[in-house]
Amino acid sequence: MGQLRLIDRDYVDFTNLQRQWLFDEADARDEVPKAIAAARRLRHLNSGVQIEPLVTDVTPSNIEELMIGCDLILDGTDNFETRYLLNDISVKQDVPWIYGAAIGSYGIVMPISPKQGPCFACVYPEPPAGAQPTCDVNGVLASATASVAALQVALALRLLVGWPDFTCRIQTLDVWEGTAKQFSTGPRDPECRVCVGREFLYLEGHRQKPVSLCGRNAVQLHESARPLDLQQLATRLRPLGDVRVNEFALRIELPKYHMTFFPDGRAIIKGTTDIGVAKSLYARLVGA
Repeated sequence: MGQLRLIDRDYVDFTNLQRQWLFDEADARDEVPKAIAAARRLRHLNSGVQIEPLVTDVTPSNIEELMIGCDLILDGTDNFETRYLLNDISVKQDVPWIYGAAIGSYGIVMPISPKQGPCFACVYPEPPAGAQPTCDVNGVLASATASVAALQVALALRLLVGWPDFTCRIQTLDVWEGTAKQFSTGPRDPECRVCVGREFLYLEGHRQKPVSLCGRNAVQLHESARPLDLQQLATRLRPLGDVRVNEFALRIELPKYHMTFFPDGRAIIKGTTDIGVAKSLYARLVGA
């Protein structure tokens, strides 16, 4: 029997439905956490797989615990900070991972196996400089995300079965133009700070920064170092607006904003991409 650990910090939104087939309109209407909704769907497809959904963010403080028992990591993230964190834990614990990204009609996939080739930092020593394409501006085609996911799964199977001629290659594709390319990453960088120097700067980080969520007109905050009692918070917030609460999250509708609080202290503030505004709202409703 196989085991699959699903980790996601977010909840299902109607904007997800055009490209994420594990969810339906009921999940979006009820704002079910993505990890929970995905686990429910996958259990219907294959009850023989042990599925463990976790509604949390991946951070330097919890990634080692989240990795316990895992043989491979599949990247479904949307930011370079988390990918460098995945690369750090991959190299430190010698667990392969598969990078995948899509924007517009373009996609890219690259497997990282610490024993067999270069790591992510060998190929991308630093995050890309300047403004990068985002879902807000460029959007993303469902066929691009599906193609990237299919390539990632194929690479995952090859790694898990120990395919003898495995080679680290970058694969790119453009589903609109109908083009695809593949090229070798080359050997490990002899000056790589991660896989050669064993410097895990992202893994040694302390606190996750506030981030704007791609395509969501929303900000995620990590403002509380303590867990939240959602039922207690619901009692306090009900005079201010429409409040819904369950074991996974608390949601409150304000005139301009839709706020979701999680038991680990995280919050998603929808209706702004201004981190300062989001932090001010959090402090006003929860406390500094």
